Amino acid sequence: MRVEIWSDIACPWCYIGKARFEKGLAEFAHRDEVEVVHRSFELDPGRAKGDTAQVIDMLAQKYGRTREQARAMEANVAGNAQAEGLAYRTEGRDHGSTFDIHRLLHLAKARGRQDELLDLAYRANFAEERSVFDDGVLVELGVEAGLDRDEVLAVLADPGAYADDVRADEREAAELGANGVPFFVLDRRYGISGGQPSEVFLKALEQAWKDRPVTALTTLGDEAAACDADGSCEVPQPGVSA
Repeated sequence: MRVEIWSDIACPWCYIGKARFEKGLAEFAHRDEVEVVHRSFELDPGRAKGDTAQVIDMLAQKYGRTREQARAMEANVAGNAQAEGLAYRTEGRDHGSTFDIHRLLHLAKARGRQDELLDLAYRANFAEERSVFDDGVLVELGVEAGLDRDEVLAVLADPGAYADDVRADEREAAELGANGVPFFVLDRRYGISGGQPSEVFLKALEQAWKDRPVTALTTLGDEAAACDADGSCEVPQPGVSA
């Protein structure tokens, strides 16, 4: 069975959702027969390379909040991340174009190192003092993931490298009706939107495995925290879990 996951490095619910999905997958009896493929989705596709802003400032501007309110929003997301065993910095993170990261993830997919690079990129963006919007950091992450340094440098130097693959993923997401991320598609039969609890993923995997005949894509699970296609990330208010 194949599970495709549309996500963006800039999306905190994708970071959290990946951990929740993997917990559900670990409990799935047929987990060794599941192929997981990560696909591209940019939350801010119009942002130019090099145009970065602090996340707190971006949240305050996007949601019309004060900086203190934006900090409280980030603290609530951090609580959700920490509940899944994930480190999460609420200060000092930046936001920018993720196009180059997605292009490198396609290189990593071609080399069988996609999941490794994705985990490293999430960790760098949300937990470490490293900006994934800096080419030097992207080279470091690629090498840490097991990619050839010269290949990584070549992709970053050529804006067209894997660009068509990124755009194809994004068109496919639109065709499937994905208007936010994370978005999970199980065997092209079932869709799950948002960072659902791990038990929802487990039940979905079991249902998809049982209902092997191909049917139309069906959305599973209740509405959950996600990042919208317009770049807005739903952030529950303090005291409200996602």
